Amino acid sequence: MEVQTIAVVGSGVMGQGIAYAAAVGGFQVALHDVKQEALERARQAIERDLQEGVKRGKLSQADAEAALGRIRLSDTLAEAARDADLVIEAVLELMDLKVEIFRQLDKICKPHAILATNTSTMSPTEIAAGTGRPDRCVAMHFFNPVPKMKLVEIIRGMDTSDQTVRIVRAAAGQMGKETVEVNEFPGFVPGRISALVGNEAMYMLMEGVASAEDIDKAIRLGLGYPMGPLELADLVGLDSRLRNLEYLHKTLGEKYRPCPLLIKYVKAGRLGKKSGRGIFEYGEDGKRISPTDRN
Repeated sequence: MEVQTIAVVGSGVMGQGIAYAAAVGGFQVALHDVKQEALERARQAIERDLQEGVKRGKLSQADAEAALGRIRLSDTLAEAARDADLVIEAVLELMDLKVEIFRQLDKICKPHAILATNTSTMSPTEIAAGTGRPDRCVAMHFFNPVPKMKLVEIIRGMDTSDQTVRIVRAAAGQMGKETVEVNEFPGFVPGRISALVGNEAMYMLMEGVASAEDIDKAIRLGLGYPMGPLELADLVGLDSRLRNLEYLHKTLGEKYRPCPLLIKYVKAGRLGKKSGRGIFEYGEDGKRISPTDRN
């Protein structure tokens, strides 16, 4: 089977990034969210990413316009997914939600369609168990920000077929991504490392080891990370980071216990860039406000 049409379920930061990559890769894309205003925000973000690609010389203006023309928005799951060859679910890291979406997709999609979950921690076997096509279910873990990050982890469920893996590997390659195949285990590979580094950075911030800005700077320049762990947590969403840590703590043990400061930030509604305030503060344009600008 050749993938021509991709449906992306969820228009948050990850969903809109996956839609961008798929459209730039030449696929017809249906981006779904239950809220129309979320879809409009996603479209605006995709347009900005496309124009940034033009400015950086990664895309021509014609390529950017063609990619945008391949994306359609839909607030109805059945309308978005019924003709898709590949559906990539990119909703919150909540097992019950993912399982329910896969059950719905199994009823909606054509028999040949592949269902992929963009999870950073959770079991594709469990997510696929409620479907009648576990051989055509798989995890495709994209990395944030999707337009810039090259890796996609491919994780088989217990019944995922070799053909399914070949198809999603080829689709990721067409999006310009490199792939690795990882055995199913909580957190997979980069997710486990990123969770530990980000959680330790939160502990250092709580303990007063250094300012948030200097912790990130030390990690970027000292360890060669492209982005500091606290900046990354704000980008991913502190609530998403907390859910991931809670899952890893439950499945892998004490070393993943979430930092109390992270829990406090989430309770306070400081969720990161999407809420305008997390570890750092952000303006209406989404750009970070420096400490000197606040004074």
